[in-house]
Amino acid sequence: MHNAAFAQPVNKTKKVQYTTKGPSRKQAIIPVPNDLAENIMGDASTHIFQINALLKNIKSSMRSEFIRPCSGGIAIITNNIPNPSDLSVIEKYFKSVEGINSNDIPSPRLPQSKSYLKIMGLPYLRADGNKITSENVIDFMKHLDLFENIPLATKPHIIKVSPKSDMAIIWFDIWDTRNGSKAKLLINHSFNLG
Repeated sequence: MHNAAFAQPVNKTKKVQYTTKGPSRKQAIIPVPNDLAENIMGDASTHIFQINALLKNIKSSMRSEFIRPCSGGIAIITNNIPNPSDLSVIEKYFKSVEGINSNDIPSPRLPQSKSYLKIMGLPYLRADGNKITSENVIDFMKHLDLFENIPLATKPHIIKVSPKSDMAIIWFDIWDTRNGSKAKLLINHSFNLG
């Protein structure tokens, strides 16, 4: 109607797809304690030089640009998204650095999102009469194929459904991709316990 009356098109506004930008995937994160992160940051330029030399030896196109502290560790900012062989080179380098205990260096990983999920319909009490614990939940998750390759971000939290109920709800967080592909593998699935 507007176009017919005034012969001018109505301006359409574009929809915003994301309100915030997620973390860049052009980095490798190594979750280490603060004291170890400070130790690594003290000699960051040497670490960058050595990592780039090792990456060049395996003919990788990735190069590390700088190291910065991040929450719970360090982030190695790169020019490309690291592939598994690049992450392996970074891990082997830091495990071989003098003055750093190799057991303190976990595998580097790409930035990930967290997904929050719950398990319903589990008994609040075990067969021996004790309350179910986070360790019990982690133990049975390890033995279920459904949770294979699903890394937990935190310990599960167990809540009684109601004061008079004998059932529990278990809340847990997993490391996931931005589109939630790992959570989609778990949602609306059933399993037996005990």
